[in-house]
Amino acid sequence: MSVTKPALDAPTGPWLEPGPLPGDFYACQELLSGEERTKVERVREFARAEIAPIVNDYWARAEFPFEIIDRFRELGPLAWADPRSTEEPPSNLLTGFTAMEIAHADASIATFFAVHSGLAMGSIRKLGSEEQRLRWLPPMSRFEQIGAFALTEPSGGSDVSRGMETTARRQGGTWILDGAKRWIGNATFADLVIVWARDVETGHVLGFVVEKDMPGFHATKIQRKMALRIVQNADILLDKCCVPEANRLQNANSFRDTAEVLRATRAGVAWEATGLMLAAYEIALAYAKEREQFGRPIATFQMMQDLLVRMLGNVTASLTLCCRLAQLQDAGVYRDEQSSLAKAMCTERMRETVGWARELLAGNGIVLDYNIGRFVADAEAIYSYEGTREINTLIVGRAVTGLSAFAR
Repeated sequence: MSVTKPALDAPTGPWLEPGPLPGDFYACQELLSGEERTKVERVREFARAEIAPIVNDYWARAEFPFEIIDRFRELGPLAWADPRSTEEPPSNLLTGFTAMEIAHADASIATFFAVHSGLAMGSIRKLGSEEQRLRWLPPMSRFEQIGAFALTEPSGGSDVSRGMETTARRQGGTWILDGAKRWIGNATFADLVIVWARDVETGHVLGFVVEKDMPGFHATKIQRKMALRIVQNADILLDKCCVPEANRLQNANSFRDTAEVLRATRAGVAWEATGLMLAAYEIALAYAKEREQFGRPIATFQMMQDLLVRMLGNVTASLTLCCRLAQLQDAGVYRDEQSSLAKAMCTERMRETVGWARELLAGNGIVLDYNIGRFVADAEAIYSYEGTREINTLIVGRAVTGLSAFAR
């Protein structure tokens, strides 16, 4: 296969430089306060200076850049999550823009951050006791302890709420966990893993904070992935894993409590998808203005402008949808189906947008130097995790019709 020599010096370009977002066509960032915009700009500079330049190499090797954890620690985006902190918690709008900016640089690092801050820390914040929050959240907020979230099982994804096979059996002050989990991000190196298991006595789904050195806990890296290759997903085996009662999340008493955590993080995936397509659009725009064919920039060709406008339309629709959802979250009035609609729609638009960006870059779109090939692959995982499009569609469909179409 012959690939034309690129007109740009990869991997440099405007997508690596701090600054405003050309794809924010409706100036959604203006919805942030001045202080919030300053925080977003810090995250943007961090993501483009610290993350974007290194990820292609790690993605190619399917390895995790552990040095980035130290950089997150210096940035301090989770300092507010320490229960003893006097810093105000961020608005959902600020949290969303933060997720979007990290995903703009790399979807895998955005996933690492979301699993740690949203799923793992979110479970402890929402469902842990005061003692548990004081025990685990301070070191997690400083990235001194990294978290993971173990819900999906080898034979259960969308139906895991009904078909969870991992069990918890109480023996005095100890719980014995048996079962297996799959696709657990961060789990190969996480210090704390939130494990969900069904109480054999009551049938209720309970949450446990399993520490990596506990007997009976085994995590094995999943190999040969085509998407999110930097994320260290693991198969987890729980073989008579002994967990003290003190590590059971005291306010997690049913899958309804688990779903409360997922409702918030599902909205975060919509922001990640928006960040990915925003970056793809901006790369394609810069490329189109500099790449010449037939003696002029390809941005002067009608079909190229059509692709750019389609991409921009998807980005704009997704970003405005996410912003409105964040406003509803901040007002405390948003519903499950609103998170589901955002996740389903934004990830579908993301898939289209990164595909169009690949089309515009032609042969250069499949090499890592321009990032688009990585985006196309990573988009497939984001499209599926935190609830497939089909499951989220059924959630929204039930809300608008009043009738459930879920399989029984």
